[in-house]
Amino acid sequence: MSIRSIAVLAALTAAAPALAQSDEAAPAPAVTVSGSASITSDYRFRGVSQSDQEMAVQGSITVAHESGAYVGTWASNLSGWGTFGGANMELDLIAGYKAKLSDNATLDVGATWYMYPGGADETDFVEPYAKLTGTSGPATLTAGVAYAPAQEALGRWYRTGAEAAAGVYTDAGDKEDNLYLWGDAAVALTGTPLTAKAHLGYSDGNSGLGPNATSLAPTGTYWDWSVGVDATWRNLTLGVAYVGTDISDRDAAYLRPSFSKGQDGTGNIAGGTGLVSLTAAF
Repeated sequence: MSIRSIAVLAALTAAAPALAQSDEAAPAPAVTVSGSASITSDYRFRGVSQSDQEMAVQGSITVAHESGAYVGTWASNLSGWGTFGGANMELDLIAGYKAKLSDNATLDVGATWYMYPGGADETDFVEPYAKLTGTSGPATLTAGVAYAPAQEALGRWYRTGAEAAAGVYTDAGDKEDNLYLWGDAAVALTGTPLTAKAHLGYSDGNSGLGPNATSLAPTGTYWDWSVGVDATWRNLTLGVAYVGTDISDRDAAYLRPSFSKGQDGTGNIAGGTGLVSLTAAF
């Protein structure tokens, strides 16, 4: 090795610690952008299939400020039949604020605007939420509440499934509210890439269908739940879960005008099922 090569190598070696120190001292950016893209065997919202028990492609992006404020969006395809007043896509606009209460507790408050592009305007609605998340060792626990004030999308425009199928409104313009309570638990299995997860939710809304046969709590009140395991490798997560509700087969049939490809669809779109998903985070 020449004297010149040795000198260059020595200079680079001497500069390396300084560069490392410079990187370490660099302040965290005031604004961060994150997102994800995923594919799932069925899009289940609070236990009820929105994709008629078929696969769905979903994506999200979030812009967060160091103050705790954030805005984001999330999207998914629907059943492909023209649900929600003619929409084949759900687009959620989200804004909120996260406050760190302690080293292991965070309060998150915000609102979600559920939009259905290409569908009827009466189908869109806004739902404020609040959730408290705490960690203890490998466990993460979350308790949340979402309350949507009275809106047309949540009203009971149809009294029966037959009226919904026929498109005959019983009480057009009716406005109702909706309450959703939930709890989530996740436990990282030490020494493995696995995380065990569980969810329990309770919906309380009107017991009929709204405009275009939609409803946030289609049977009035019901429970939904899920248990599963996530396996993570780098930025990829493979999830396997079992999802269910206490909605009966008879009541599930009542939901088909808005959530299935056809009003004579088969299968319980609110019944228990296994789900598989693959998500890439960035």
